[in-house]
Amino acid sequence: MRLPPLSPDVEWSVCVRDAMTSEVLAAVSPELVVRTASIGKLFLLIEIARQAGAGELDLGEELGRTAEDLVADSGLWHLMRRNTFTVEDLCWLVGGFSDNLATNVLVRRVGIPAVGATSSSLGFVRSALLDRVRDDRGPDDPWTLSAGNADELSDLMARLHRGDIVSPEVSARVLRWVAANADLSMVAYAFGLDPLAHAESDRGITLVNKTGTISTVRGDVGVVAGPGGSVAYAVLASWPEIPIEDPRDRVLAEMASIGAVIRARIGA
Repeated sequence: MRLPPLSPDVEWSVCVRDAMTSEVLAAVSPELVVRTASIGKLFLLIEIARQAGAGELDLGEELGRTAEDLVADSGLWHLMRRNTFTVEDLCWLVGGFSDNLATNVLVRRVGIPAVGATSSSLGFVRSALLDRVRDDRGPDDPWTLSAGNADELSDLMARLHRGDIVSPEVSARVLRWVAANADLSMVAYAFGLDPLAHAESDRGITLVNKTGTISTVRGDVGVVAGPGGSVAYAVLASWPEIPIEDPRDRVLAEMASIGAVIRARIGA
């Protein structure tokens, strides 16, 4: 499997795998750790699903927002009047719209240490959710919301697909939450799916993906299945705060080009 050329002024970490065997089909700097923005929220959803499965957390528990939880952008809850939702409602908001406010309320409930302990126990040592979402990040705060590399994150998506993350039930629950994701602007753009409904087969393709976006990062991790098989991918792009030239348009086009190669691989 041959990937298209990628912009040299961008840090790339890319890994594409067969989702059933985990065989690496193509890669570019897969071990390189970069900022992954909201992609680390996957580890939060895994810990919540694990606790729910173990009887440690009731998904019907109502959680309320506080002034400390409020952050700008990303999501729906900050636009709503309602002040409380169940844990599972908040997981749907995180999975579907990467909701920052919902993320912070869930992080306050389960704690970053618990999230990190579970992700480490699953073998993810260079990819993690490091902090809550912050409007401003100070010198005493973790350096970024989440970080990781394509090797681990593509493996995460393949293992979720196979039901190997904690248990089949936990894996399936996380996949259901994330299947609601409405952002198909990156790798997934090439699949031509309905951004609001792609968990069911459309033209023989099914997709589950999670994206991460800040001003200097675009990341897309997912698992996509078609008539010719299933592929797990992680495509991460990061560039300097003050680039010589804003690479965003090029990055998005190149990510979609990777998606086109994946689409051909799955026979769609």
